[in-house]
Amino acid sequence: MANGDKKRVAATEKTAEDDFSGLVESLCSPKNGAAAGMRKRWQEQALPSRLVIGEIVEALRSILFPGYFGFSELKVESLRFHVGSTLDHLRRNLQEQIKRGLCFSCEEGPECLPFCDKKARELTGAFLQRLPGVQRQLALDVRAAYEGDPAAANPDEVIFCYPGLAAITNYRLAHELRLLGVPIIPRMITEAAHSATGIDIHPGAVIGENFFIDHGTGIVIGETCIIGNRVRIYQGVTLGAKSFQLDGDGNPVRGIDRHPIVEDDVTIYSGATILGRVTIGRGSVIGGNVWLVHSVQPGSRITQGQSREDEFERGAGI
Repeated sequence: MANGDKKRVAATEKTAEDDFSGLVESLCSPKNGAAAGMRKRWQEQALPSRLVIGEIVEALRSILFPGYFGFSELKVESLRFHVGSTLDHLRRNLQEQIKRGLCFSCEEGPECLPFCDKKARELTGAFLQRLPGVQRQLALDVRAAYEGDPAAANPDEVIFCYPGLAAITNYRLAHELRLLGVPIIPRMITEAAHSATGIDIHPGAVIGENFFIDHGTGIVIGETCIIGNRVRIYQGVTLGAKSFQLDGDGNPVRGIDRHPIVEDDVTIYSGATILGRVTIGRGSVIGGNVWLVHSVQPGSRITQGQSREDEFERGAGI
C-alpha cells in the first residue's frame, strides 16, 4: 500500500475512533432508561449534589463534635468563632441543596423556583435551630456505646472510631430534615452512611435515646420502624417488612406501617431478622440468628430454637 493510502486509512480510522457524536446521541436519547427518567424542566435547574451533601454532613459533624472532626487544633477560646463561621458557610450550602431538592420534587417546573427559594430559607433556619437537640441526643448515644461496650477505652474512642455512631449521626440529622418535610436530601444523607459503614437506617424510622449499634455491618432498619430508648442492636440485624400491600395496579402501597416496633431496653443480637409490624416487648432479648415474624411479650428471651418452635406451633394452629 502506498504511503498516501496508508495515511488516508489511518486518518479515517482515527476519525471513526474519535467521533463520539453517534454515541452521544444514543446515550442522550429519551428512549434510553437514564435519559427517559430525566424531566425536561431540570435542564434549567441543577439537581442536589452528592458531593456537596457529603461536605455539609462533615461540616455538621464538626459542629456537633467540635475538635473531633474538621479543624483538630480547636481551642476553647476559638470554639465560638469556629462554630459561628462554620454555621454561616454551612447555611448557604444547605439552603441551596434544600432548594434543589424542593425543585427536584416539585411538579410545577421552573415556575416553582421563587417558592422553593423562600421555602428553602425557612427550612434551613428551622433545621439549624434543631442542632442543639441533635447534639444532646448524640451525647446520649455516645454514652450508651461507651457504657455498653467494654472494648471502648473512653467516649473519645466511640466518637472517633465507631461506625455505629457515624451512621446514627447521619440518621439523626436526616430524620430532622425529613420531619421538616425536606425531600430527597435526608435519603441522600443516610445512604452516604450506608455506603461508608454498611449500616442502612431509613431517615423515616423513629429512634429513641441512648441508641447503641455495636459493630454494625449489615444492619437494616426500615422506614416505619419505631425504636424505643436504651436499645442495643448488633451486626447483621434486619428490622424489615414481611410483605407489601399492593394497589390495584400491583404496585406497593407507600407510607403504610410495615416494620417492627422495638420497645425500651431491648437487645437484639447479631444476625436476627424481625419482619412485619410486630412488637418486641420492653426488656426483651432476641438471640443471634433468630427469625421472628410475630410479637413477643415484655421481658421475653427468644433463642433460635425457641423461635422455630413458636413458628411451628403457629403454623399448626396449636
